[in-house]
Amino acid sequence: MGLSIMEGNEAIARAAIHAGCRFFAGYPITPATTIYQNMLRFLPPLGGICLQGEDEIASIGFCLGAAMSGQKAMTATSGPGISLYSENISFAIGSEIPLVIVNVQRLGPSTGSATRGADGDVQFMQWGNSGGMPVIVLAPVDVRDCYELTVWAFNLAERYRCPVFLAANKEIAMTRESIDLAKVKLPDLESRRYCDENKPFAPFEIEQGRKAPDFLPIGGSRLVRQTSSTHGEDGYITVDTETIARTQARLLEKLTSTVDDFTFFEADLQKNAKTLILAYGVTSRAAKHAVKVLRQRGQAVSLLILKTLWPVPQRLLKEQLACVDRVVVVEMNLGQYVREIERLCENTQVVFIGQMNGELISPQQIMEVV
Repeated sequence: MGLSIMEGNEAIARAAIHAGCRFFAGYPITPATTIYQNMLRFLPPLGGICLQGEDEIASIGFCLGAAMSGQKAMTATSGPGISLYSENISFAIGSEIPLVIVNVQRLGPSTGSATRGADGDVQFMQWGNSGGMPVIVLAPVDVRDCYELTVWAFNLAERYRCPVFLAANKEIAMTRESIDLAKVKLPDLESRRYCDENKPFAPFEIEQGRKAPDFLPIGGSRLVRQTSSTHGEDGYITVDTETIARTQARLLEKLTSTVDDFTFFEADLQKNAKTLILAYGVTSRAAKHAVKVLRQRGQAVSLLILKTLWPVPQRLLKEQLACVDRVVVVEMNLGQYVREIERLCENTQVVFIGQMNGELISPQQIMEVV
């Protein structure tokens, strides 16, 4: 495919197919519905399966079942659906089930405004599971990112056997842009590692030097146990405190200790700049324009665009924050990720620009604050 015009949701669907996704289940919800519509178009000719569940709870449940049988699976929804996904997100974390979840964010709370974008789910994606375990959340800026980061989302879900969120936004997902898919730089595809057929299988046994257990599919030729309860390496429920503590620590450590391996970002740094603008998602586009104009006016300013939101890329942030006197954090919400920046700052002033009224933050608003 050469140069094309497509919206972010179509790019996500096409990237999922490229990554090997052959199972999709979802429930129609603006502004994520066109992902479902595109998967309905792409999957059947490839022998894949695309289902509409009776609701969001059923849809993510279908995906977990498909993933446990060995499929690469994806679902897509928006804020109200993410709320309904919560219990099964916890299941996927605790039972190490790979899954890609696309959250095309819209203005909340609750039903909110279905046709207005926002980034109000940032904290909920991280903390919307019982137990407070970490998840991976990637945030695209444009249609190219939608394609590239979706492939990465599948790789990371397979590598670490965990749910991975793609935190899109209505404005990115439903805006049509030009893209040459042949020129998008993509990683080699990854798949979960299967257990050696000559070895006994313990579903949650971890080999030395690895972060996630080997895999065998439910419904195959060998016995596989799966549970949502606290369990040992053999997959049986346990109340042994040492075993439970060891598992909880590993679920935490397997992502927080490796975040540098999947810290995606753009940095446009200017020598001697004392102000850093930090943004993510669609707001990054306004920030880019603001930086361009400010520099034309003779003002030194740097820009950092985060594309990995969770786990927090602390090393990157500390390095960049140490170089400036002031950081201006721009978000399409009333202040969510800025809390992480404040936590990491020692001598750097933090200034927040945010709004959640259904309108995009403009370059002019950023320039006025800077």
